[in-house]
Amino acid sequence: MTLSTVATALITIVELPYAYDALEPYISAETLHFHHDKHYATYVAKLNELIEDTHYATMPLEEIVRTSDGAIFNNAAQAWNHVFYFEQFAPRAQHHPAGVLKRAIEEEFGTFEALKERMTTQATTLFGSGWTWLAADRDGRLYIISKPNAGTPLTDDLTPLLAIDVWEHAYYIDYRNMRRNSIDEMWKVIDWRTIDERYNAIAAV
Repeated sequence: MTLSTVATALITIVELPYAYDALEPYISAETLHFHHDKHYATYVAKLNELIEDTHYATMPLEEIVRTSDGAIFNNAAQAWNHVFYFEQFAPRAQHHPAGVLKRAIEEEFGTFEALKERMTTQATTLFGSGWTWLAADRDGRLYIISKPNAGTPLTDDLTPLLAIDVWEHAYYIDYRNMRRNSIDEMWKVIDWRTIDERYNAIAAV
């Protein structure tokens, strides 16, 4: 992959864990090319420009997100959010949660379908650009949180588990202005093995 906009980086580009066309027809190769290689890569490049020769230059990306504000936060959070988002998908996804996460979902939301509907509704109705998250606190309790722009549960001392990106660049090529349709199709490639692993890491602490 050639990312001509990214020079030698302090924060490096994380490659997609699957081929560009692996999530079709739900998320197209064209969308992933633009989303990963242009939008995400630009956040990384801008962040590196902003943090060069500052104390942030030696920090892990997550720590930058937790401790910064302004333009540095915006670009760091968007870089982190996108890696997290891309890594939750798989071409042969497990379509349902299992084990302790399944029980936590049923305790908090009643059913898995109720969780999906609540997240979908919140993401569809979020005004402007931003993210809708499934997150957990240190006790494993689950929350659905919508954040504008680059917002992330990391700043609320919560652990993100799943992200819905409702910036238009995440869906407009494939679905135009039909945000709800894009989210309905996205669920078909969410890999609940990954979400389970993220939650199990909390439960194990």
